[in-house]
Amino acid sequence: MRNCKDMNYETQIKRRIRILYLLLTAMLAYMVAIAEMGGGDSRIMTDLADRFSRIVFFGGMIYVISRIVHNKKLLRSRLLLKEQMLEETDERNRYLHDKSGGLVLDILLACLLFITLTASLFDMTAFYVSFAILAVALILKAGAYLCYSRF
Repeated sequence: MRNCKDMNYETQIKRRIRILYLLLTAMLAYMVAIAEMGGGDSRIMTDLADRFSRIVFFGGMIYVISRIVHNKKLLRSRLLLKEQMLEETDERNRYLHDKSGGLVLDILLACLLFITLTASLFDMTAFYVSFAILAVALILKAGAYLCYSRF
């Protein structure tokens, strides 16, 4: 299996773009699947669950599209590509990311976000439990990041 560290930075950006397109396709398939299963019924959803589901889903789509555009812009400009590479390989930024949970916590947050979004569309009790867990995880990550960024 190829390691990302073995690839040059331009190839890594191209891979990110492909992954983001796959994520966008998966989000659209998820939306269709939820609609087919009857999720998102406004008669059983609370206002918080309704707002949360809309913000997360459509905000997520906007974020993914903006990342695709940003990465394509990086590929067109060598100067921007070099600046982005220096920022990503900066030891302080990598240290802060690792100490505040790193990749494992990032994946956990993404899973919690997906679970909370799905729960908001079907079951309010499960939504409030997963929403609380997501909030605690976000507070812990932000707290650790702020704590370590002061050193």
